[in-house]
Amino acid sequence: MKNALKFVGYAVAILVVAIAGLLIYLKTALPNLAKAEDLKIEYTPERVERGKYLAHHVSVCMDCHSTRDWSKFSGPLKPGTLGMGSERFDQNVGLPGVYYSKNITPEGISRYTDGELFRTITTGVSKEGKALFPLMPFTYYGRMDPDDIYSIIAYVRSLQPIKNEVPESVSDFPMNFIINTIPKKADPHPRPDTTDLLAYGAYMTNASGCRECHTRAEKGQIVEEFAFSGGREFKMPDGSMIRSSNLTQDPKTGIGKWTEEQFIQRFKIFADSGAAVPVKPGEFNTIMPWTMYADMKKKDLAAIFTYLKTVKEISNEVEKFTPAPK
Repeated sequence: MKNALKFVGYAVAILVVAIAGLLIYLKTALPNLAKAEDLKIEYTPERVERGKYLAHHVSVCMDCHSTRDWSKFSGPLKPGTLGMGSERFDQNVGLPGVYYSKNITPEGISRYTDGELFRTITTGVSKEGKALFPLMPFTYYGRMDPDDIYSIIAYVRSLQPIKNEVPESVSDFPMNFIINTIPKKADPHPRPDTTDLLAYGAYMTNASGCRECHTRAEKGQIVEEFAFSGGREFKMPDGSMIRSSNLTQDPKTGIGKWTEEQFIQRFKIFADSGAAVPVKPGEFNTIMPWTMYADMKKKDLAAIFTYLKTVKEISNEVEKFTPAPK
């Protein structure tokens, strides 16, 4: 009996040492990605303009890195907050920690070289080698054409500097260890010719991050088998819950009966007056940045629609809105 207890004790000790070793490895050896490349981007007016289009109307970087006005439908950006960061995302919206968007104005990123900023955007590793939680969708940006990422960098370098100290993001256990395993090497794809609607649509769908919000998630990570079928929950500031729509071709619960014209018009109706619609607490609102996507080019929206027609059809009836408990 004594020998058996001794054996169990040894086994437990070995297990504890092994777990401790693993945790130390996760904390100190990862993420283990290549150093930032020596990169110097030419900030031409054309590149800045391309970057502005992507950052505002496609990849919508400014959505998370600015302050949104939730007293209006779709939460348009508040003037004077462009790129300043400090938006909080936490356990209340199903995330495994408290995360803040960074200040991406020149005041916040001036210490980054172009190469370091490119590595951060495309791999999820900061200048200091710290892993970022994929709330910043680097896994999507890492599949974009490097030239488009260069344009985004050129644009954010041109923003009006705003002094704003952003709190540090903190992951809960065990995400504070797991997070170091998430960053990965970028897998860039060249931007297809716009005449190849399917390939170009796949590229623009990735650049827009449609899959991320329109797929149900667990602990902040999307469940791939339900890609594009909607139902991801987002808690609004007033406590109400909204859920993303089904974008698959299911004719009853998705967009299977939609025409290309209807799809494009769904975005364009917000181009002129969407931002002016006031919304009271308790009324339906959405995190979908319609007023930003509304100015996406029609050819880009058409390409996205072409691609969405090819994704796996999934039946998923989504209850889009649940008012806050009284």
